[in-house]
Amino acid sequence: MDKRIENLITQWQKRNIVGLYYANKEQASEKLLETIPVSANVGISGSVTLDQLGIVRLLEARGNKVFNQYKTGISRQESLELRRQGSMADCYLASANAISEKGELVFFSSYGNRSAGISYAKNLIVVAGINKITPNIQEAIKRAREYATPLNCKRLSWNSPCFKDGICRQEICFFPEYKRMCCQILIIEAEVTPDRLKVILVGENLGF
Repeated sequence: MDKRIENLITQWQKRNIVGLYYANKEQASEKLLETIPVSANVGISGSVTLDQLGIVRLLEARGNKVFNQYKTGISRQESLELRRQGSMADCYLASANAISEKGELVFFSSYGNRSAGISYAKNLIVVAGINKITPNIQEAIKRAREYATPLNCKRLSWNSPCFKDGICRQEICFFPEYKRMCCQILIIEAEVTPDRLKVILVGENLGF
C-alpha cells in the first residue's frame, strides 16, 4: 500500500469513515460478501464499478434480496419503485464519482435515489478504484462533472450536451432541450454514525 492510500485511510478515520484497501476487485467482492449478512436486503446505485465486481449477481445467488432497478423485463414504474425501496434498504451499495486525497467523497445523481441511499441507508458501502482519487475537492467535483458524467451519458445514450463529444456545457444543459444527468451533487465530508459508512478502495482502475 503506497503512502497516498495510507494517508487517505487515516483521513477517513478522522472523518468517522471506515476505510479498507484491497489489491483487486476479487478481494473486494469477497469482503462485500463477508460484510453484508445473507439476511440483509440491499439497495444499489447505478455503477459500472459494481457491475465490474459482479456483486449483484453474487448477492442474489446466495439469497440476498436486492432491490435491482435494472432487472430485465420490469416496467419504468417498477424500476422507480425499486429505487425508492433500495434507498431505505438494510445496506446500500454505491461507487463515488471522485474522492479527494483529504477523504471527501463526491457523488452526482439524476433521480435522487442515489443521494437518498448514500445519505440515510442503515449501512452504506462505497466501492471505488484508485482512479477515482483526486488531489483536492475542487478537482474531485471537476472529475465528476467533466469526466465521469459525460462517459455515463454516452453509456446510457442520455440526451445531454456532452453526449456526442464529451464536453460539459452545464450553462446550457437544461430542460426541455436537454435531459440533464448531474441534477444533484452530494459531498460527504464526514459521517456522524460510527461504522455506518465503509469505503472499500480497490487497487485497480474501476468504473469512470
